[in-house]
Order: sequence, then C-alpha cells, then structure tokens
Amino acid sequence: MDPKAVKSDLVLILDFGSQYTHLITRRIRALSVFSLCISGTSPLSSITSLNPKVVILSGGPHSVHSDDSPSFPDGFVDWALSNGVFVLGICYGLQLIVQRLGGEVRVGQKQEYGRMEIEVVKSCGIFAGKKVGDKQVVWMSHGDEAARLPDGFEVVATSLQGAVAAVEDRNRKFYGLQYHPEVTHSPEGMETLRYFLFDVCGVNAGWKMEDVMDEEIKVINNTLAPDDHVICALSGGVDSTVAATLVHKAIGDRLHCVFVDNGLLRYKERERVMETFERDLHLPVTCVDASDQFLSKLKGVVDPEMKRKIIGKEFICIFDAFAQELEQKLGKKPAFLVQGTLYPDVIESCPPPGSGRTHSHTIKSHHNVGGLPKDMKLKLIEPLKLLFKDEVRQLGKILKVPEPFLKRHPFPGPGLAVRVLGDVTEGNALDIVRQVDEIFIQSIKGAGIYDSIWQAFAVFLPVKSVGVQGDQRTHSYVVTLRAVTSQDGMTADWYCFENSFLKDVSQKICNNVRGVNRVTLDITSKPPSTIEWE
Repeated sequence: MDPKAVKSDLVLILDFGSQYTHLITRRIRALSVFSLCISGTSPLSSITSLNPKVVILSGGPHSVHSDDSPSFPDGFVDWALSNGVFVLGICYGLQLIVQRLGGEVRVGQKQEYGRMEIEVVKSCGIFAGKKVGDKQVVWMSHGDEAARLPDGFEVVATSLQGAVAAVEDRNRKFYGLQYHPEVTHSPEGMETLRYFLFDVCGVNAGWKMEDVMDEEIKVINNTLAPDDHVICALSGGVDSTVAATLVHKAIGDRLHCVFVDNGLLRYKERERVMETFERDLHLPVTCVDASDQFLSKLKGVVDPEMKRKIIGKEFICIFDAFAQELEQKLGKKPAFLVQGTLYPDVIESCPPPGSGRTHSHTIKSHHNVGGLPKDMKLKLIEPLKLLFKDEVRQLGKILKVPEPFLKRHPFPGPGLAVRVLGDVTEGNALDIVRQVDEIFIQSIKGAGIYDSIWQAFAVFLPVKSVGVQGDQRTHSYVVTLRAVTSQDGMTADWYCFENSFLKDVSQKICNNVRGVNRVTLDITSKPPSTIEWE
C-alpha cells in the first residue's frame, strides 16, 4: 500500500521511542483517518515525500537536555510553516517543540507520573470545545516541563500541580500536550484527538478498508508483469491467508500457494488448515512436509533469536526449491514471494518504516522480517505490512474469508519453536506442548470465552518438578498457560480466568498428558514481557 495513494488526509507520527507511540497510530485509524508511523529521526525528505496534513511528535524516554536526545530534522519547522502542516507534540514531543522553537525546558520541581488531573485555562484551539475550569483525568509520564514558552505560544491547560499540560500557537499551527491522550488511562483522550483532527485541522475521515483492498490490488498488478507467477507462503494463520486471498483476487491462477509442515505445528494443524484452504477458500495449495529438515537444523539450539533466524532461512530454502519445481512445470520461474507481514512485525523487528531508528530496541526478529537472508532470490510482496491484526480481519471479511477462520488466535511463524523453551528436539517436548495446547484451547472454546481472548496458548518449560500421581512419586515437566487480551499485539494484558476454569483445565492436563505434573499460569502483561514465551 502506497501511503501517497491513500484517499484521505495522512497523519504522520514521528516516533521518538515512547512505548505508547503505536497506540497513537491505532487510535487515529479508528477515526477512519490513515496514519503512519516512521522514525522521529528520519530525514526531512522522508517526511515531505509523504505529504502529510498533520504531523504528531510522539513521547519518548529521553530528556531534551541529553546530548543524544532524538529530534526532528533541521528544516522541519520551516517546511511545516510554509506548507500549512499542523503539528502536535505529545509529552516529549511538546518539550521538543518548546526547545527547538526558542522556549525553555527544565527539570520539573514535581515530576508527574500516572493519573493526574488537568484544568482548562483557555477555551480555544485544541480545547475550544471545553469551558475554562473544566477538569479531566489524564495519563502523565514526565520529569521535565516547559518553563518558558516560545514567542506566540500560550498555555491552554495546566495540571493541578501547576505544570504546563497543553500549549498552542494557533497562528503557526503548532500544538502540544504534556500528557498521553492515546492511552485508555486518559478517558477523554480519544475525544481530544478527534476534536484536534476534525475541528482544528480539518482532516477528512475518508480512509476505509475497501480503499486498502482496491489500492493494494492496483499495487500488486503494477508490480507484476502480466506473465509473472507468484509463490505465497501459507502458515495457516489469518495474516498469510488474507494476504493469499487478496493476491489471488488480483492475479488469479498465477498465484501458487505452499503450506510447509515444519514439524512445529499445533495438534492436527496440518490436516485442519489444508481442509480450510481447499474446501472454504479454494486456494491452490501444495503441502510440503519438511519436518526433518527444520528439526535437524534446530537440534541443540536454545537461543530464541537464533531459532527465528534458522527457521526464516529454512523457509526461504524451501520456497526457492518450490520455485525451481514450478519453473520446470511452467517454463518460467516465479519471481515473487507473498508474505503476511504485519505492521507490528515490522515495528518490533526494527527499524519500522522510515530509517535511522536508533532510540528504540529490537524486541524480536520476526521470521519473515529479521530471518530473511540478504541473498534471497525471490522478491517480496507484503500487502499487509502497514496494517494491524484487527485491520487484517476487517480486510479478510471484505474478501469473504470465513469468519470462524478470521477469529483464530494468532499463531507465530516459528510455531512451537518459541513455545518450547530450550531445545525443541529434546525428549518429547513438542508432543507434550501440542497435547496441552489442544486441551487448553478446546476448554476455552467450551467455556464460550475464545472470542474474548486475543491469544491463548501453552508453553513447555524445560523444568522438572516432583509430584505424586497414582500414589507414586513423579519427576515430570512443568507447563504454563498464557492468555492475553489486546487490540493489535503491541500492548497486552493477561486474561483473568475464573478459578473453576483453571481448576478444570489443570486437572484435564495432568490426567491426560503423560510427562506433566504441574500447570502454571502466566499473568504478565506486555510490557514488560512479550506475548510469546522466548
């Protein structure tokens, strides 16, 4: 999808490292406005080439006083002023505006973290819909504060401690919020973003998923020659399936799907997904059994990053071999590989769209991002790479992918390799986690709570504990269950099960899975952890 071809005004977020940055992207898209996030230190040409109507400067963990603190490029302010671009700074972004436009930022006498109350002191601009004296609870996270504003700026809201909470220079179209409107801890934050975009900036809410589908089909057809053939790597998950369905709609029988059994699939996954591909989606799919190939390469490997890179490399080797077979059959070698890469995959693997991101960290290399070899012979088509998971489901619904399939919980490309801690080939770890996972998922479905959970799965821990089963001492493995709620996978919280459910599923696992005598529950949110165990 080409951002410049989107039929609506673009809101561009410059990312300065806040853990909440990508929530801004999601919140704005929820308003039917296309938003895109790139590195805050991207060159000016990367910003101007996207022709945004609004630029939002995100928060970040840095202080503007630090020598290595990130900043927008030189010339940004002049470009924004000369082109009538609206600029909103959030938290660190506000402080950056104040400092770069000639004001002063200093260490606050009273730091503000968590829920705080602010009060509107001027009914104008971003708070024109409020009355002077109106109060609201917001989420603060800052140690520095604006001490002296640049010429032309005025304070429009303050915290109850007296700190600057919102500023604006309406003539130059520069605005700033010291708090985070994008998080749910700021109950009126979504209303503030809506008012800013529509009433202050005059943005049009013209972005919809049908436009994404039409635009992506155009991009695919413009990228491929009329006789080009394409391979699609199907994992059995929602992302690759929607990507395949979209490409199939664009080019028809020139798409050749391949489903690889890498030996790291869930219980009866191969049989179940192949039936769906053939019966419901009518996709042309070849199944390749490469279990031995993958497991032999993973033998003895315990580092999760290494697992991902090995798996990514082996997938590409298989796709190259499949392409060679197709070349003999078709008389023409396929030139492209379709993958269901999503925006969070790209973000977590670093760098996100844009370049030069030095102020945030790689969370994990996704097998279809960080694991791809530089000498890969196939060119990539990634029609979903600017979409979040829930947006992919919306697109899949438009493409008439069966709803039960779209509601499937995400399954990682590396499969059970990242759900078995340690060496996946050691002992019967894979068999154990498959059985435990199946019991867990079927229990969730039986309880009628599957759709309330974003992702649930079982994890094998390379730890043994003493137990008693059948009046005999056992020394068996420990498994853990994880279930989270989320919108896009960027942040997540653990799902709170009823005690009766946990008691029932624990008994089922210990009574039916040989080699397990202890079941634990993971109650960690993201952050601080990732969703998958690695």
